[in-house]
Amino acid sequence: MKTDRLKIRKTGIVMLGAALLLLAGSVFLGRFPAPYVTSLSDLMTQDLVQQVVWQIRIPRILSAFVTGMVLAASGMVFQMIFRNPIVDAGFLGVSGGAAFGASLGIVLLGGSMATIQGSAALFAVLGLGFSWIMAVRIRFGDWILRLILAGIAVSALFAAGTGLLKYLADPLRELPELTFWLLGGLWGITWTDTLQTLAVCIPCLIVIWLFRWRLNLLSMQDETIFSLVADASKERIVLLLTAVIATSAVVCKAGQVGWVGLIIPHIARRLVGSDAQKALPCSLVLGGIFLLLCDNASRTLLSGEIPLGILTSFIGAGLFLILLLTRPMLVGRK
Repeated sequence: MKTDRLKIRKTGIVMLGAALLLLAGSVFLGRFPAPYVTSLSDLMTQDLVQQVVWQIRIPRILSAFVTGMVLAASGMVFQMIFRNPIVDAGFLGVSGGAAFGASLGIVLLGGSMATIQGSAALFAVLGLGFSWIMAVRIRFGDWILRLILAGIAVSALFAAGTGLLKYLADPLRELPELTFWLLGGLWGITWTDTLQTLAVCIPCLIVIWLFRWRLNLLSMQDETIFSLVADASKERIVLLLTAVIATSAVVCKAGQVGWVGLIIPHIARRLVGSDAQKALPCSLVLGGIFLLLCDNASRTLLSGEIPLGILTSFIGAGLFLILLLTRPMLVGRK
């Protein structure tokens, strides 16, 4: 037991050190003034380089790290509360609903930031609600299968709605912007966007952090929870709404960035165990590292920007197959 605690502590220190180094090193990555790496002398002497770093790279780095943290934390909340190891915001209709809501705000509701964020949050909640109601009403299969089927159906409905909005969008002004946004990416992030994202996501992450020890209880069967004289319904609603609001906030800015919430919680559990008190902090740091690495690659490797959603899907799907082929994917403490 003492050996395990020391191992987990070392893992945490290594991950925090890696995250800090990555955050600092990302400032020097980019394609201006030279491809791949900005030298320290250029950064110290050229005003234009300093403006690029301060006005573009730093807000983008912060947004990428926070987006990864939010998607990973939300994925862990969904997996533990639904006791389902293969769900995340993308599989439950949350990301699809947020994308549809944001597209609706851009194309038909004026395009103001408040309208886009409000519409995204509303349809993200509706997506989760529809998925849960349909899963309850499906009459075959176990809970895991029913929830996945319901999430796929709801996500497909929202995808169809988003496709209709793309058809209705102005082909010269709105359609290109909407298409690139749906592919996922942080190329348009400003300090204003970053501060708006932080204002929503930081309180949500604090709530999830404070409830991390209750996630172990909420991942148990209802009969077990009732035997412990606990009413978990309110806590489940609070955590689910918090995860949905945070997810919709990052989807508004970054578009649809998939697979982070599915694979990162599983990697965290394999590193530090299934206890949510340890797995949640590990997921937060891992999610930030993973998405920041992907964003660094998307803005550095080629002369043109690689959509972030394509990179996360490519890497995430490969990691998911590896996880499936190794050990069973489990959720919660037994």
